[in-house]
Amino acid sequence: MSAPWWAAFGPATAEVSCGDGMHTLRWADGSLTAVEHPDAEGELVLAALGGDATPCLDVVRAWGRHSDDLSVLALGPRSAADRLTITTEMLDEVSPAGGQGISVVRSRQGSTFVLSRRAGGFAAARSTPMRVPAGRASHMAARRAAVSRLMSMRRLGPDSDGDDERATRLRLLALGEPFQWRLSGAVAHAWSADGEHAGTRDRARPALTAALTGRLAPAAADWLDVDPATVAAAVHDGAGWGELSVSSAGSVRHLRARLPVSWLATVWAPGLALVQGRLVVRVLDAAWPSARVLALRAPGDEPAELAVRYDKDRWSVAAS
Repeated sequence: MSAPWWAAFGPATAEVSCGDGMHTLRWADGSLTAVEHPDAEGELVLAALGGDATPCLDVVRAWGRHSDDLSVLALGPRSAADRLTITTEMLDEVSPAGGQGISVVRSRQGSTFVLSRRAGGFAAARSTPMRVPAGRASHMAARRAAVSRLMSMRRLGPDSDGDDERATRLRLLALGEPFQWRLSGAVAHAWSADGEHAGTRDRARPALTAALTGRLAPAAADWLDVDPATVAAAVHDGAGWGELSVSSAGSVRHLRARLPVSWLATVWAPGLALVQGRLVVRVLDAAWPSARVLALRAPGDEPAELAVRYDKDRWSVAAS
């Protein structure tokens, strides 16, 4: 039996304002818990009967509600360089309650998540700096073109959602970068072959295809030194890790891949997509901070088994 999807993740914590002080939310083994609320189930029952809800448990309940929400994959990070900065002011835009009770992500280099109003609801725009192959004569022009292609407006969820649910998604993402990756992994798992929505995922295929392409592209750009706009991925439904091929049109190389949705949850989300110049295509076994993976040195190669270990904020090859 393979390891659970969360096996390559370490624990993560965040603080929220609750009552008269700051309380800790802890994610571990695929679940989010409120540390200072050991009888969370009992408190939730009381809240459902008309008692006072607490900010901690509101977040825990929202996490469960959005753990299969495909909008999280549309809004969440694509790579380590693609960081979301969500400020209290942004949260104020979507809810009168603003960002109270949520620790907000500090501003960092990378992409910026901007919230704006438009007819019919709220929208998000992402500007993501993407690397382009070195040595191109039109280096800056290619960079501008890549950024332009990735500038798009994305609705925060289906039209049936109200502003409260859109605001809730942002508050979950505002918990911080570690939680963004873990929530994205939970959503991907829910739509993978052994997830709760496996039987109905055909209706989600366009969103899952976009999620695979958007996350494989930056990894492939670093792996092969290709333009991320020339990378395309599709959902692999069969046995095995999938397939990958490279073709050329003049001086431009195109990467085509078929990967299972579980690649997003077990490989990409815990940061294993690229390890020391190798593209990881499957996790065989994991118990954080160690894992056994299948990885490709180059397109066309057979994937080799590697032992990897997480140390000093990165995955490295432990033995080959």
